[in-house]
Parts: sequence; C-alpha cells; structure tokens
Amino acid sequence: MHRFHIGTISAIIAVCLISAVLTLPNLFSRSTLDSLPSWIPTQQIALGLDLQGGAHILLEVDLDAVIDERLEAALDDARRALRQDRIGYRGLNVSRDQVITFRLTEPEKRQAALDVLSNAANQVVTIDTATGQGQIAFTEAALAEFRQAATAQSLEIVRRRIDEHGTREPTIQQQGADRIVVQVPGEQNPDAVKSLLGKTAKLNFHMVDANTTVTDAIAGRLPAGSVLLPFQEEGLPGEHQIVVRKRADVGGDLLTDAQTGFGQSNEPIINFTFDRAGARKFGEITRDNVGERLAIVLDGVVISSPVINEPILGGSGMISGNFTVPEANELAKLLRAGALPAPLEIVEERTVGPDLGADSIEAGKIAALVAITA
Repeated sequence: MHRFHIGTISAIIAVCLISAVLTLPNLFSRSTLDSLPSWIPTQQIALGLDLQGGAHILLEVDLDAVIDERLEAALDDARRALRQDRIGYRGLNVSRDQVITFRLTEPEKRQAALDVLSNAANQVVTIDTATGQGQIAFTEAALAEFRQAATAQSLEIVRRRIDEHGTREPTIQQQGADRIVVQVPGEQNPDAVKSLLGKTAKLNFHMVDANTTVTDAIAGRLPAGSVLLPFQEEGLPGEHQIVVRKRADVGGDLLTDAQTGFGQSNEPIINFTFDRAGARKFGEITRDNVGERLAIVLDGVVISSPVINEPILGGSGMISGNFTVPEANELAKLLRAGALPAPLEIVEERTVGPDLGADSIEAGKIAALVAITA
C-alpha cells in the first residue's frame, strides 16, 4: 500500500486551502467585497463578453476631419507669412481635393512666395510662373503620419474614457487603419458608453473679435482670421452667435486636470488646471488682453465668454455655463480623459446577452462540485 509522506499531504492541503481562499471572492457580489476589510482577497475572475454579456461597439475615426484641421492651420500660417512679406494674393482657401489654393496678384513675386511658403518640411508648394496660380499640399508621408497618429491617439483617449467610466476588464483594440473595437463586459447601459465615446470634447480658448459684429459676419463681412460660432449664452433662451478668432490661443490638450465644483451662486462649474506650457500661454493671453473677452469653445460651440479682468498666472481657472450637475460631471470626465483628435462614428453596435454564458458558468459550477465531492 502506497503511503504519502506527511510533508506531501501538508503541501496538498495548503494548496487546496489557498486555492479555496483565492476563489472565494467569486461567490460574492462586488458591493459585498468592497465592504470587507482590505486584507481579505477581493480579486474576482474577469468574465469576458461571451460569459457575462455586455456591449460590443465598432468605431471609425473620421480621418478626413484630421486632414481638414491640419489644412486650416496651414492656411492660417500661409496667410500670415504672405501678409508679413507683403505679397499680394487672392482666393486663399482649402479646396475639395484637400489642398490649399491661391493666386498671386503679382506673379513676378513667385520666388519670394515660394521662399516664405516652403519652410514647412511636410508641405509641397507649387506656383505657376505665368498666372501666379499656386497650391500647397501635404506630402504622402505627412498624410500617412497624420492618419496613423490620429488613430493611435483616438485609441488612447477611448481607453481613458472607458477607464473613467469605471468599467472593469474592457477590451479596446485597433482594427485596420481607422477602426477601434470596444467590448465592455457586463455593461448594463450601452447608451451611456456610446454617449461617452461619441463626444469629441475638444476644448479651446479663443479671443473674441471685438471689431466685427454678428450682423457684419452674417452679411458676409467676416475677416479671414475670424469665425462665427453659436453661443450658448447662460440665462438667455434661443440661439445666439459670437465672432471669435479662428485660431485657438490656448488648446485644451494642455489641460492636466478638470474637476466639478460649485460657484458663488451654487451653480455647477468645472475647475481646470493647465500644464506648465499651458499655464504660460494662458498667462500671456490674459495678461495681454485685460478688458477683452475670452471665448471658451467646446466642440465648436461657445459655452462661456467672460471678460478678462486681470492676468491669470496660476495656470488654473474655471468654466461656468448652464450646466446641470450630471452634465458638469460628464464634461469633467471627458476633459480629464482628453479630446478626441477627430470625431468617431459608430459603425456597428451589439448588445450581447449573458444567457449562453450563464449556462456555461452554471455547468462549470456543477462540474466543480462533482469533482470536489468525488
């Protein structure tokens, strides 16, 4: 008769006890485990989408919007460079072919224009000698880099937003060149996830164009460096508009934190903090424009337009608007996670039921009990 050594038996018993303690959390709900002392194991087995159901969402990055934004920035740079060197031009705009077109009023200044416009390494500038007709286009390598960077950044922002949502063990991965797969096991409210992922949350700070009225802008007398935006003016019903500088003076990508708070009238506000570069830029813009209005633009809509009473040099500030508490909380989450470089379109969405997975789990429990008793 084979006899086991007492040490072997002790080791087997120890392994069984440790395994039982480590698997015990799977028999309780998460709320129960959170109320237990910290020294008790609370790690549960992460069940995938096939076992506990959840949300499956396929997103597509709008890469054309990324290129359009880059072109608008390049157009502003070209306008500024030509004006600085006093080179006359007409029809400077972005065409449907995603290139910048223009025509020199003095074709003989072709070389001077090429010199000032060819500084960017990722652009190709051509100007016809006879007509002065020219165009600025990004190189293929630059376009590929912009698209790749936008998809990678979107993937990271989606991951941050899902983490802010408090979801456990999500699956987030890139599919192809411009698509992102999001699987959230156990999610009972897929609409909340879609709402979280569908908002670009691009926050920028623009100076208000005090020299141009809304009436002039609507009538077509809008300066090239300005833009007419909708304005959600606090306390006033209906649609309103405001003219701001087209190029942002400070970008929301320089934010390091955003938290919900309450203002003097107990209204919900969002307190934000810049990084070092953002604090410097924000300090400079508020120092140089005391008495002027600063527009806070979220996804192309002005949500607040306060007057700069004094320089703000501490690198922090607040956003007030007609927010409810849930809206302020959601916006703070989005700002902390970061803005998407481009809009995301939901290509496919499925809500996976837990029925099949529940059957598999029950079968596994029965098998485990049979194995223990046997």
